[in-house]
Amino acid sequence: MTAVFPDIWPALPEIFLALSGVALLMLGVFRGDGFTRPVSYLSIVCMLLAAVLAMGYGSGRVVTFNGMFVMDAFGVFMKVLVLVSAAFAVILGLGFNEREQIARFEYPVLMIFATLGMLMMISANDFISLYVGLETQSLALYVIAAFRRDSAKSSEAGLKYFVLGSLSSGMLLYGASLVYGFAGTTSFDKVAALFAGGAHVSPGLVIGLVFVMAGLAFKVSAAPFHMWTPDVYEGAPTPVTAFFAAAPKVAAIALLTRVVIEPFGHLAAQWHQVLVATAILSMVIGSFVAIMQTNIKRLMAYSSIGHVGYALVGLTTGTQDGVRGVLIYMALYIAMNIGAFAVILSMKAKGRMLEEIKDFSGLSKTNPMLAATMAIFMFSMAGIPPMAGFFGKLYVFLAAVAAQEYTLAVVGVLTSVVGAFYYLRIIKIMYFDEPAVVVDKVDDDGMTGVLVITSLFTLLFFVAPAPILNGAAAAAAALFAG
Repeated sequence: MTAVFPDIWPALPEIFLALSGVALLMLGVFRGDGFTRPVSYLSIVCMLLAAVLAMGYGSGRVVTFNGMFVMDAFGVFMKVLVLVSAAFAVILGLGFNEREQIARFEYPVLMIFATLGMLMMISANDFISLYVGLETQSLALYVIAAFRRDSAKSSEAGLKYFVLGSLSSGMLLYGASLVYGFAGTTSFDKVAALFAGGAHVSPGLVIGLVFVMAGLAFKVSAAPFHMWTPDVYEGAPTPVTAFFAAAPKVAAIALLTRVVIEPFGHLAAQWHQVLVATAILSMVIGSFVAIMQTNIKRLMAYSSIGHVGYALVGLTTGTQDGVRGVLIYMALYIAMNIGAFAVILSMKAKGRMLEEIKDFSGLSKTNPMLAATMAIFMFSMAGIPPMAGFFGKLYVFLAAVAAQEYTLAVVGVLTSVVGAFYYLRIIKIMYFDEPAVVVDKVDDDGMTGVLVITSLFTLLFFVAPAPILNGAAAAAAALFAG
């Protein structure tokens, strides 16, 4: 019997990242914690090289590893977003970890393994590979959430995330087992072919689908599965929170999109109501509960719940334009979010981190550049033109209107107005209140670079939007062509 080897080239970014993670782990072990910064720099280089390898993939759809792994334009687009946001998150942690005396070489290595899991999630073409990717990501995230071991808040964040994450993984596995029991396969392609051929949709299979979607909704922190988000965002070290708010969210949205469009594309009537309810709840809870927050990280947590709701509006349509809107939204969301967390990380007074919203009082007088940068991100998140965030919401709502999802579009616009209140309140506090504390100057070169890149991208996106718009259109078309 001849052994058949899988085509490994589509999985080159994952293989490269896995080998890089092991190599950096061994390097850190033999050189010790004093080698943390070089390991961090090398991890950033590895992530960016993996993004280049992903972009080097040609067109078309390739399925390999016995049908468990798929690579297409959709995968390329989302992998590049994940890798770039992960690299930014490592940069954000450089100075912070050293100041807080938690700089250890395991931190960037765990980031690499979490990112590896995300890439596997994006290319999953089977419920088994989906779960392996999800757990690879989650196990690393549980550890970095509790990375500040001497902090009760950080330990609590890691424990809450672990307990609730285990619950969501159990729901996902139970749903996948029901799908397998009623469909007779775990392969996305075979499930899709089954229902394309007009197979009977049993109630058991619908229940399995709902459980799978509930497990994935937890991973994107969509309401009503959002309960872990505020506590984990507040308790985890701030660079970890920035990472949580960007890369894992993109990967989980990509996975949810692939699951509902590819294997269950013919069951839109069954999953449509679930997504509508989740999107509306996320937008409403994210907008209204954020108003009451006094901690900036908790505010960003509820803000992220609301933004996931807006992204789900596009996915709910089940159309190619809707998916394109989701992809555009996530690309712009990453820039806004990473930038906003870079500002939060820059908020220090005499070396002490400032995390309360009142600490932003009079920032325009003590640090005008930092205040201007934060204002750009807040205007963008509120969806005020010509900032990037406006275009994200525009494409999502246009897709909803085109698909006659008028209720979602109206709720989205109204909750955007509510959300604008707490975003503009921060701008009002920075520019019209008297300074409460004098904020230190930003002395971290990496942080300055992140602030400049993300703020310019957010401010000037409208000048040259074509690369993101065309990339998202090609990615969405590839998903539907598959």
